[in-house]
Amino acid sequence: MTETTEKKQLLHLVFGGELKSLDGVQFKDLDGLDIVGIYPDYATALVAWRSKAQLTVDNAQMRYFIVHMHRLMDPEVK
Repeated sequence: MTETTEKKQLLHLVFGGELKSLDGVQFKDLDGLDIVGIYPDYATALVAWRSKAQLTVDNAQMRYFIVHMHRLMDPEVK
């Protein structure tokens, strides 16, 4: 008997924007945030994050982040 197991979705959000200063995580323009996308796992989100971070490497105040959405949706799951 063959079981079909579907990979569990652990959603991750990749977004970024220009920071007010290098000392914190406050954005200059919340309306201008770059929502890159939502990804089904960390590895896929990391690829997207690296791509966007590399494109903006010349702007020290531009930062991209990966948010572990699955932890917000179900804090019991690691």
